[in-house]
Amino acid sequence: MDSKNVAFLGLGVMGYPMAGHLARAGHRVTVYNRSAEKSAKWMGEHGGKSAATPAAAAAGAELVMMCVGNDDDVRAVAMGRDGALAGMEAGAVLVDHTTASASVARDVHAAAKAKGIGFLDAPVSGGQAGAENGKLTIMVGGEPDVFARAESVLANYARAVSLMGAAGSGQLTKMVNQICIAGLVQALAEGINFAQRAGLDAERVLDVIGKGAAQSWQMDNRGKTMVADRFDFGFAVDWMRKDLSICAAEARANGAALPVTALVDQFYARVQAMGGSRWDTSSLIRVLRNAK
Repeated sequence: MDSKNVAFLGLGVMGYPMAGHLARAGHRVTVYNRSAEKSAKWMGEHGGKSAATPAAAAAGAELVMMCVGNDDDVRAVAMGRDGALAGMEAGAVLVDHTTASASVARDVHAAAKAKGIGFLDAPVSGGQAGAENGKLTIMVGGEPDVFARAESVLANYARAVSLMGAAGSGQLTKMVNQICIAGLVQALAEGINFAQRAGLDAERVLDVIGKGAAQSWQMDNRGKTMVADRFDFGFAVDWMRKDLSICAAEARANGAALPVTALVDQFYARVQAMGGSRWDTSSLIRVLRNAK
């Protein structure tokens, strides 16, 4: 694959290893992070360059990837005075890996298009482990020709990269992903809690039912740690609640009913009240364990 000039904006738990995969693949990477210390650490491990602003990092880049916190961050890093679009040249492509709203994706798409710049909303699934292992699933919204220019580069940290439709479709697909996960984790929590209260060997139960129709990624990767009451890793409750609030807002707009998702979000609020804001999402079981 041809080496490209690329930029990566946002070196959090996801962006840091994703940018590393680009460097290892031979791309010339410039990074930006609000904390300069994080950029310096990344360069110490991977080489490349850093820049003081998103615009400076994006200058001369063929592709610019960003992975930040929320809608406000996306607007600032992409469209602010020193944002990526201010430094990008016509013909370049901006890819947003943030889990954000479909509306902000459409806004950035419009702003990019006005400058002759391609834009893809491309949220990811697979968590920190997926980012570190280069095995993320990327769901993408945007024009097919723009997608074609970015697909091979995104594949450096993905097991699957799929175009789902027009701008905003990637974010909408990620919402479906989070809705499904919320229900699965709650069901798994209830099943494990039931097994333990019934006096069963919960790990043995998981081994057995994991070979049947109840099997899921959550069961395979979170079941045993839920049994062991371990949650100091993974996808934080705070992040999941942010994602579910995006789902709820979109559902209010399109008329979709999300009764189970709304209930699970309330349970996550109870986990936060227990001090579990940074616990893994599988910590839902602690609500059940504390129930009389």
